[in-house]
Amino acid sequence: MPKGAKTKLHSKASMYLYDRYVAGNRRREQEYDEEVVNAEIARKIFELRTKAGLTQQQLAARVGTSKSAISRLEDADYEGHSLSMLKRIAEALDRRLEIRFVPIKKTA
Repeated sequence: MPKGAKTKLHSKASMYLYDRYVAGNRRREQEYDEEVVNAEIARKIFELRTKAGLTQQQLAARVGTSKSAISRLEDADYEGHSLSMLKRIAEALDRRLEIRFVPIKKTA
């Protein structure tokens, strides 16, 4: 299981499903990790936008994009995040974007 993944699973049922269908399968673990990252990015954009009291339309205007683009970025299933767009969103929300490289936990 990826480092910290179990702490992100909020119920015994989700832990069971992860253990049953994901754990131990390298491809599925990678896919799971990617989905977690996408969901975290979407949640963070939504959280920062709403904390700033902005609508999607208002954030889009600040970023120089469309409301539908902001909506896509706030969708946990969206996989097209670009570094340049994330930087523009951070700037529009008076934030600094940080990128981290963390070790991958190898499965046996």
